[in-house]
Amino acid sequence: MAEQKPAPAKQTGKKIGCLGCSFSLGIFIFIITVLVLFIVSLALGPIGQGFLGIKPPDWLSVPTPHVLLPAEAIFHIGPFAVTNSLITTWLTMVLLVILALTIVKRSKIIPSRAQSAIESVFEWLYNFCKEVAGEKNGRKFFPIITTIILFVLFNGWLSLLPGFGSILAHTEEGSVPLLRGANTDINTPLALALISFVFIEAVGITSGGFHYLKKFMNVGRLGKGFGKLFKGQVKSGLGDMFFGIIDGVVSLIEFISEFFRIISLTFRLFGNMIGGEILVLMFLFLFFVTPIIIPHGLELIFGLIQALIFGFLTLVFASIAATPHEGEGH
Repeated sequence: MAEQKPAPAKQTGKKIGCLGCSFSLGIFIFIITVLVLFIVSLALGPIGQGFLGIKPPDWLSVPTPHVLLPAEAIFHIGPFAVTNSLITTWLTMVLLVILALTIVKRSKIIPSRAQSAIESVFEWLYNFCKEVAGEKNGRKFFPIITTIILFVLFNGWLSLLPGFGSILAHTEEGSVPLLRGANTDINTPLALALISFVFIEAVGITSGGFHYLKKFMNVGRLGKGFGKLFKGQVKSGLGDMFFGIIDGVVSLIEFISEFFRIISLTFRLFGNMIGGEILVLMFLFLFFVTPIIIPHGLELIFGLIQALIFGFLTLVFASIAATPHEGEGH
């Protein structure tokens, strides 16, 4: 007699989520928790105190945010002032060097998941450089573009770590934060913009030579018009002089716009990063219990976006500077 197989257990169709709750119930509990935290934090914050007259305990009081645009000096090396933002810049450089050496030392032929993820990011940046600047220039531009992106990115992300703004140093001017986000000091974005400017002009000069510089002093047609006037060719000379003046005005605009990139790159990065820092301070001031992940998550995204924008703008400008030389070769 054949053995009878046990009947399969009936499926109830009920899905079990986290901690024995269904998925929909878990989402509902999460939403309710966030709303309760938001309402409580709003009631205990300055807004709630002003409208509801609620007085929280002293240990819950939050100091009024105070933002200083100039970086504070921590100590001096002769006449040179070492500011808290400069210390953060040094910290970023040391961290990037250690990270690079660690990645190179631990690289394997058969990559791990972490190595594969890092290689995928750099491969994407490399392919993007080649798509924008071409195969030859993309390889040449990739190292400095990647360095700029990583430097801006780590400067922004380091300022979100504990200790930034809370660890104080006692100086002659009083107690000041020991560490400050380097991108929120206008000197750091200005230095990066100057490096980007020098890199772009070096690419233009090495690629186009005199033809690249000619666009900034295109007055040849104007001189040619004066020469024709002396030869008695009045009509032709006046025409060349007219168009020569137009060429000169265009050259002046090109010259001004080239230096205006320094201002544009500087204040774009500085304005967005100082705005993000103020956003975090206002969140911490207005809300007590609301998770800090909200403003810090936004800052992580903003830091990444600003780093990519700064690097990609440098890449685009360098590609434009190299274009005339490439065009003459065809």
